[in-house]
Amino acid sequence: MFSPQNLFERAHLRVIERNWLSANQIVFYDSEYEASVVDTGYIKHQEMTLALIREALGGRKLTRILNTHLHADHCGGNALLIKTYGADLLLPSASFDAAKEWIPLAADFASVAQRCERFTPTATLQPGFSISLGTRRWEIHAAPGHDPSSIILFEPVEKILISADALWENGFGIIFPELDGQSGFSEQQAILDLIEQLSPHVVIPGHGKIFTDVEAAIGRARTRLAALRAEPIKHARHSLKALIQFLMLELESTSRDALALRLRDAKLIGNICALSQIPQSQAIDWAIDSLIAGGHLTELDDRIVLT
Repeated sequence: MFSPQNLFERAHLRVIERNWLSANQIVFYDSEYEASVVDTGYIKHQEMTLALIREALGGRKLTRILNTHLHADHCGGNALLIKTYGADLLLPSASFDAAKEWIPLAADFASVAQRCERFTPTATLQPGFSISLGTRRWEIHAAPGHDPSSIILFEPVEKILISADALWENGFGIIFPELDGQSGFSEQQAILDLIEQLSPHVVIPGHGKIFTDVEAAIGRARTRLAALRAEPIKHARHSLKALIQFLMLELESTSRDALALRLRDAKLIGNICALSQIPQSQAIDWAIDSLIAGGHLTELDDRIVLT
């Protein structure tokens, strides 16, 4: 858990640093009695998320949940937190209808073999507007690239950016639209340009620790983006490894056959394998072997185990 002792206390927020299965949470102290949280982690860790947020609330009631985007590692705790606290759920406006209907959103989760319990939104986060969180107003900016509907939040007084998966200290999230026949690299370039224009002093990413050397992070992200644009096949193969590693964070141990079965009907995984120019069964084995070679997985007899 990460609880900064200067800048962020003045802004009445607390950051709960998680891992690569569950995104970070940012808890805002809106008043002596009420609080909000941005992003809620993955469903596997929902009980842990609830415990961490309950401790961070300090007796306050959680009245609002905000999601930067609707990937399962950012919204997997929504349902439990709503059930526990009766909180309102605010989603990026571009995702609201799909979440309300649920079927399109459930299909998105299934397309990468991920899980999420159904939740119902109550309000939107509209780019171009702002929202009061803690003691400050936070600007809402559209952040397509990693996800077409994603947003980022920026506090212009102390220049704090909640960057979701648009910018990490070392890179950014998979550019999912490019894996589904849509434009994403150009949008990712545009959001890096926007972040540079905003010139934040501090970035709270969707995953990983808070960082302040923002110029260097943007430089690394641009270098990486240029490499992926030059070799889309490289992006596809990296994405396949990343999604299988994410799935292994959930499963922890499985067999190659069981993993292949879990991924068999995952539509986007099929697309990625096609872009990788490797038949799906071979592509999954290739990704597993690459993760083993990189020290992320271990193979023991007929089991693949998370390192």
